[in-house]
Amino acid sequence: MLKRLASACVVAATLLVSQVASAADPENTLVITLKDGDVTVALRPDLAPQHVARIKELAREGAYDNVAFHRVIDGFMAQTGDVQYGDLTAGYDAMAAGMGSSDKPDLPAEFSNEPFKRGTLGMARAQDPNSANSQFFITFGDASFLNGQYTVVGEVESGMELVDNIKKGDQANNGSVTDPDRMIKVRVAADNK
Repeated sequence: MLKRLASACVVAATLLVSQVASAADPENTLVITLKDGDVTVALRPDLAPQHVARIKELAREGAYDNVAFHRVIDGFMAQTGDVQYGDLTAGYDAMAAGMGSSDKPDLPAEFSNEPFKRGTLGMARAQDPNSANSQFFITFGDASFLNGQYTVVGEVESGMELVDNIKKGDQANNGSVTDPDRMIKVRVAADNK
């Protein structure tokens, strides 16, 4: 019995250390610059390798720079990432924001048992589970009703108070935001020179 307990403790410690190590991995750390400062997100390629690769690819292309938080529901989430209609400096379309994607193909769902809680970064999608492309959201609080139905891509490590300050949308209009805040710049931490 004691050997089993000791073995379980070693396994738990190893898992905890690997989580901390992956969170500190610059190649899997996303830095989102907002009006009030930087938000650091630990990406989870162990849960959603294709979705993480897509977010990093779009960040490296600069596609997320100046993209609006077009849908922000107080107490729930802030949605962004519409690189087709959401760029506030090039082609922003308030009526279409939230319906666009990148020029890359949609991704197959990578659902996991990871819970949606405060600071979770998840991929937005249409009704089809295999329709995620470029849009993502950050949850303001518990969103366990999304568990197993949306792909978890990462978790905010620092700067959640800055996410809390993102301009909220109209509750009566499904969180649609007039004169929305934006992601000023999005980069992979490993690319900082």
